[in-house]
Amino acid sequence: MFSYVIARDYGFAPNPFFGVCTLATCKPRIRKTALVGDWIIGTGSAKYGRQGFLIFAMRVTETMTFNEYWNDERFRRKRPNLLGSVKQAFGDNIYVKDDTGCWHQENSHHSYNTGLPNPHNIRNDTKTDRVLCSTDYAYWGGSGPIIPDKFRNFRGKDICCLTQGHKCVFPDDLVDCFVKWIRSLNQNGYCDAPLEWRKK
Repeated sequence: MFSYVIARDYGFAPNPFFGVCTLATCKPRIRKTALVGDWIIGTGSAKYGRQGFLIFAMRVTETMTFNEYWNDERFRRKRPNLLGSVKQAFGDNIYVKDDTGCWHQENSHHSYNTGLPNPHNIRNDTKTDRVLCSTDYAYWGGSGPIIPDKFRNFRGKDICCLTQGHKCVFPDDLVDCFVKWIRSLNQNGYCDAPLEWRKK
């Protein structure tokens, strides 16, 4: 299990729309390491009073390269359309590498406001040429459940990551119990809007 704090929740990273939760930008270390079957959870930030609340939980069911993601018909709807709906505007299918090895970035949440590519985001996002996909997920955005205390101090281990980066070293029984708790909520797929949408 990988656990990290989502400082800014726009429905971009992860992108929970159109029946598949995808992690295609940010978190290059998680995208490099996570395997099919692994769980990834994102929790809220203290800045918004959401520390200890779940934003999403996904079990990785498929991985692919950026070009595979770009060219897959299933994910064409995840290409950003800034003139479309809000969820289309936050599409995360934004990278493709040409025959010369140059990365191209679609006008998106990770571009400059002018629409020009953002070299910093390109460098960070493409450190790992890998997209994580899940059809087994729940995304609550700004209305996620609070994580029970028993998972905040499980033999001295806290399931929540409280700093930048991520945590991934947990006892197997902690992961098992946490997954059972997630399953017990009986909530699947896209459940509610991203926190930043609710704020605005």
